[in-house]
Amino acid sequence: MAYSFLSRFRIKSDRQGDFVALARQMEGLVDREPGTLAFKFFRLDEPNMFAVYESFVDEAADKAHMETDHGKPLIEQMVGCMDGSYHREMLYDLDSAT
Repeated sequence: MAYSFLSRFRIKSDRQGDFVALARQMEGLVDREPGTLAFKFFRLDEPNMFAVYESFVDEAADKAHMETDHGKPLIEQMVGCMDGSYHREMLYDLDSAT
């Protein structure tokens, strides 16, 4: 079973351009990370709201993603664009028990 989740967060209105550039850069880097199954950012209907869908082979691959030399500085910059924190929703396969 994959380790998958959707994280939702608000971006400061004056930092949206910075955030989108960083998000696109991150999307272009994750394919070099072992254990990454999917990684994609989205805009949401609500103004200034964004989400990222992430899926890894396991929780260890997610933790490794957060610590990569190429990703860690980008993640720190993206967090600096946020207005508050994020909310992570875990996603489970239909056949798995939660």
